[in-house]
Amino acid sequence: MVKRTGLLVSLVAALPLMAADLAPTGTLRATFLQDNPVQGKVDAATGAITGPVADLVKELARRLNVPYTILPAPNARAVMDNLKAQKADIGFLAYDAERAAEVDFSRSYALMHSSYVVRADSKIQTSADADRAGMRVGAVKGQSQQIYLSGNLKAAKVRIFDTTPPQAELQQLLLSGEIDAFGANRQRMVEAAAVAPQLRVLPDDFLVAGQAIVVEKGDAARIQELNRFLDDVRTSGFVKASLERARLSGVEAAP
Repeated sequence: MVKRTGLLVSLVAALPLMAADLAPTGTLRATFLQDNPVQGKVDAATGAITGPVADLVKELARRLNVPYTILPAPNARAVMDNLKAQKADIGFLAYDAERAAEVDFSRSYALMHSSYVVRADSKIQTSADADRAGMRVGAVKGQSQQIYLSGNLKAAKVRIFDTTPPQAELQQLLLSGEIDAFGANRQRMVEAAAVAPQLRVLPDDFLVAGQAIVVEKGDAARIQELNRFLDDVRTSGFVKASLERARLSGVEAAP
């Protein structure tokens, strides 16, 4: 009898979850970082959301045969709060241990490279050059880059910003010498340097982080099903095609 019970449990665990498990309201509700181009972009005029997150949510909803909604969030804290308040069923974040204490992460679907932007005439040539006495490095509070830099820079000082500085402010911070480098995902830094010849992006990366789907803490069954989904869309080339359509720099499908 014990053996039969164990076999039954194993068989049930192996079955795909139903829509009710991933979308209990009947609609798949997702939340993501609205100002992170690696995840997606929000059209200021129409509110339309495009990019990898939009593609993944649409495909998951199609497989579940349910409608979907996507809720933009201003920062990682808001993504996690949306899950805890049950305003969303799934969220999208880059993995780090602090966040993993509050939410559960799927396997990565993409790898996000993070780099520094500096003045064009800066003596900083590599990421290692930025970690020297007297250097001041900027990063945004709560983002993967800030968490990493605050915990790993040995000699440089980290200046933490509440939000990503607008383009003009970022340029002024660097050109005035108020900060020597600013760290964010490579796509953001490439976009900043593309419109400012006084700035350049370093050729190497100081961090590579996995982009993943997150759910409320302690829901292993949902993570298992999301991992199945992500394994399939990575293997099929779906993720790679989505990233290519978004024309992102420093982002690649996870192996």
